[in-house]
Amino acid sequence: MRKDLLACAAMMPAALATLQSHAQNRSREDRPNVIIILADDLGYGDLGCYGARNVVTPNVDAVASKGVRFVNAYATASVSTPSRYSILTGQYAWRRDDTDIAVGDAGMIIRPEQYTIADLFKNAGYSTAAFGKWHLGLGDKGGEQDWNAPLPAGLGDIGFDYSYIMAATGDRVPCVFIENGQVVDWDPSAPIEVSYRTPFEGEPLAADHPELLYNLKSTPGVGHNQAIVNGIGRIGYMKGGGRALWKDENIADSITVHALRFIESHKDEPFFMYLATNDVHVPRFPHERFRGMSGMGLRGDAIAEFDWTVGSVTGALSRLGLEDNTILIITSDNGPVLEDGYMDRAAELLNGHDPSGNLRGNKYGVYEAGARVPAIVRWPGKVTEGALSEAIVSQLDLFRSFGAMLDQRIPKGGAPDSRDALPAWLGRDPFGREYVIEQANNRALSVRTKEWKYVDQSEGPAEYRFSPGSETGYMGEPQLFHLTTDPKERDNVAKDHPDVVASMVQILQRERGCE
Repeated sequence: MRKDLLACAAMMPAALATLQSHAQNRSREDRPNVIIILADDLGYGDLGCYGARNVVTPNVDAVASKGVRFVNAYATASVSTPSRYSILTGQYAWRRDDTDIAVGDAGMIIRPEQYTIADLFKNAGYSTAAFGKWHLGLGDKGGEQDWNAPLPAGLGDIGFDYSYIMAATGDRVPCVFIENGQVVDWDPSAPIEVSYRTPFEGEPLAADHPELLYNLKSTPGVGHNQAIVNGIGRIGYMKGGGRALWKDENIADSITVHALRFIESHKDEPFFMYLATNDVHVPRFPHERFRGMSGMGLRGDAIAEFDWTVGSVTGALSRLGLEDNTILIITSDNGPVLEDGYMDRAAELLNGHDPSGNLRGNKYGVYEAGARVPAIVRWPGKVTEGALSEAIVSQLDLFRSFGAMLDQRIPKGGAPDSRDALPAWLGRDPFGREYVIEQANNRALSVRTKEWKYVDQSEGPAEYRFSPGSETGYMGEPQLFHLTTDPKERDNVAKDHPDVVASMVQILQRERGCE
């Protein structure tokens, strides 16, 4: 009898360990890792799996072959700051008046008291991190940041345990990386000063010294002609930086390496990663190992560099055995733009490639190519391999979809415009949303249903000032397109269908709270 008791006692630690292991495995299955890889200005037609010509994207295509690819996926806006704001907060950016394209020294647009998608994951027991382009402001007040000390407000205040980011965009100062609220490799011999109002005495400007633009020339008369960093003109004025200044050709490497380190260090616990690449935003200056890969110049080569980032992440997941328990989402913040402040011959070198994928429009504008974006979701065993979905989905709904997946309660007022669309995002609901709302750079709103696209009347230039040849679509009268028969939005039939126009206007009035 005593021997039996001793034997049972000896077995208990091993049995408990086994039970704990099974419990942890069940817990991990209920809490898959989530990675959002957000490209910058990547068009609906810029990937091989979406019919791209000339540029090759084998890593993205491989993800699509094992997941579901969406043909009616939408960002909430055709420009960066508002669309990113909506992903992270679950709120339409047009509900606030401070969410337009942010300057590089903007204060935090997402405030610490807001409940973010990072808060949601953190409260569900996840480690959270953000990498790459931020463009949603840092510090408490715009224009008052001390870039030479820890910022008093940053991503740690809105749910991210770790961050390695660019303050704004590649074409705006400050041109430094910021890790957990502090400038990386800060150089005390070259203190950083930033202004979006007044140039610094003695600092050459791109407008006055084009001979110093040895890496990339700015387009005359359309901006990107102020501070010069790494032989490239920028928006805004900057002084100092020293060894902290980035080299554009190394940006993708730096972002990706830090992201991979995070995956490695959190492989044994659930994590949420927001990986916002700099590609393919201007200034396009990819690493030399990608030069010539596309035959379309710097923009095409930047797409190849983006594909490399995707491959680096999927390779790490495979190597660490995390592939099956990770939801991977690949999408873009808005549609494509070609000429956008730099003389990189993006339009000239297309050679038959169509970044908009046969849709009308581009970044900044009201038409479909501005906000309809590529979107791919891979979750082995949970998402049908190689599936194509025509469901209408919005990035806005990722917030509450993950909340539903993780059975998380969202505070009152949190994610007010987001909906649980998890079945659609996993390819199980073939219909998705009844409608999506799109926002243009001038804040004009559009409504897209399965059959129709309505564009509200608005004022503004026919072309965006930084991007000669780009079509905004701003008009002083309503526009209505029957997408089923007119997918390229060529024939405005608003006058022929007043009933449809009225129903679309009613949707906007309801969303705006006008009813």
